[in-house]
Amino acid sequence: MATTESQLDDQQPGAAEGGSADEEVEARVGWRYTLKKVKRDATARIGLYIVAFVIFIAAFAAIDSNLSRLTFGALSDYTAAQALPFFDHPTRIPPPGEGNPNQPPMFLDGGTLSQPLGTDPQGRDYFTRIVYGSQVSVSVGLVATAIGLIGGTIIGSIAGYYGGWVDDVLMRSVETVYAIPPLVLIIVFTVFVSGGSPDIQYAVIGVGIAFIPVFARIIRSRVLSVREMDYIEAARAAGVKDRNIIRRHVIPNSFAPVMVYATLQIGVTILIVAGLSFLGYGAQPPTPDWGEMLRIAHGRYMHANIWLSIWPGLAILVTIMGFNLFGDGLQDALDPRIKN
Repeated sequence: MATTESQLDDQQPGAAEGGSADEEVEARVGWRYTLKKVKRDATARIGLYIVAFVIFIAAFAAIDSNLSRLTFGALSDYTAAQALPFFDHPTRIPPPGEGNPNQPPMFLDGGTLSQPLGTDPQGRDYFTRIVYGSQVSVSVGLVATAIGLIGGTIIGSIAGYYGGWVDDVLMRSVETVYAIPPLVLIIVFTVFVSGGSPDIQYAVIGVGIAFIPVFARIIRSRVLSVREMDYIEAARAAGVKDRNIIRRHVIPNSFAPVMVYATLQIGVTILIVAGLSFLGYGAQPPTPDWGEMLRIAHGRYMHANIWLSIWPGLAILVTIMGFNLFGDGLQDALDPRIKN
């Protein structure tokens, strides 16, 4: 009887015969087992909680800042921010006499509980802008990493699976991009595509393109070994199309190190995009963004009110630390050499 694709799935590593054996294998693979191992690691657990908290805050900010589109005009943007205590409109500049520019945090003389982190030079509430800045920083980190991950996975999988001239053409093209310093590539791409008016969406695409070569090299190295496995040979012999072999067998069995690297790379992406905003190539005023807030605080305001630099810098630090701790725990959970 000819071997079918469903039977080939059973031949992949991890398949076992018998009910008890299946249960044992199921207990040691999958996202539930991975999450269980992450939770047993104290540092990874802290990272997971930080990541979950930051994503929750970013999701709230994203929804509230787009209420007008989400409710088809029934509500205006930032309605929730103005209705909740300790929040204000993150982009509205108070008229003269209403705001208090450069107000210190609440634990210093002159600070108030209603504005716990103080105000910026325009009198806007700094706590609100820190919270709504998470929307930009986290979303661009996830989107830019996803662009690099998807593009690199496609290129690396095809190059590693087919080899020969296909591998040479694709990887030489990738290595050409890899040879260009990432920051230079991102800035040139952002300025060129935007026509001299850089904005955050162009920076995100540029960062994603700059990350494609790294992801492509990682997954290609895994595919080169996976393609020689017996179940891949069996799939070819059964007449399974190459695209189905790559999609159903090659990529899933090569993806673990890529996922770990992607988790760690989110923190790097957030830092790079914050640096681009600091240089003026990312988010533009009045959009709340941690890098843009650091740029405004830099210079004459840094000595007058050092807290303007501390708060966005601390937000970037904690977010990156969370993704790095979670990535380290995920690496331990997905490494088959580490037991328990």
